[in-house]
Amino acid sequence: MINPNQQQVIALAAVVQAASLVEQLARTGDISGDASEPLLKALFVQSPDNFGDIYGNARINLSVGLNHLHSIFGRNTRDISPDVTRYTLSLILLERKLSKRSDMLETLGNGIQSASRQAGHFSISHENTIASLADLYKSTLSNLSFRIHVTGNPTYLQNSHTANKVRALLLAGIRAAILWRQVGGKRWHLLVARSRYQKACEELLGTDPGH
Repeated sequence: MINPNQQQVIALAAVVQAASLVEQLARTGDISGDASEPLLKALFVQSPDNFGDIYGNARINLSVGLNHLHSIFGRNTRDISPDVTRYTLSLILLERKLSKRSDMLETLGNGIQSASRQAGHFSISHENTIASLADLYKSTLSNLSFRIHVTGNPTYLQNSHTANKVRALLLAGIRAAILWRQVGGKRWHLLVARSRYQKACEELLGTDPGH
């Protein structure tokens, strides 16, 4: 049974994983499908029977995010790009802006349903599905007063397919940020709940000595 701390950490790990993949895409033009697909799949899980249905096996599907979070809360950020932290915090802030726009939330919900039909026809990672999600992000979240500025190698960022992947992952990050707030996550937790979150990371990764 996933406890509330673990739920918050899973959702936050998904935000961090999205941020990490955006950073990697912008820098190298390539990411692992194993890391991105669970995030994109979660976009289409709108009414799960239980929390575990959203991301599946977190230890496997969110290993990038969980390991990054564990390092961040353990203050061992030497190997983590500052851009990952910046994108993570930006996604959380952007979600707060979005939460005040019921009209945009409705547009996003309808757009995700439409993209879900495409995913069913093609696949979740098919370029048509990715393009649909990217267009949805561009027509909604890109119009808010706060925007996420992605930096990296211009050669990759100017490639339309890469740019679409970046936007689709940012949308997946927003979905995770919404979930984090829904299960009780708050921005001040990032400062005061470090040890609690780190322990939950260890439990989920299977490295907690108490288990």
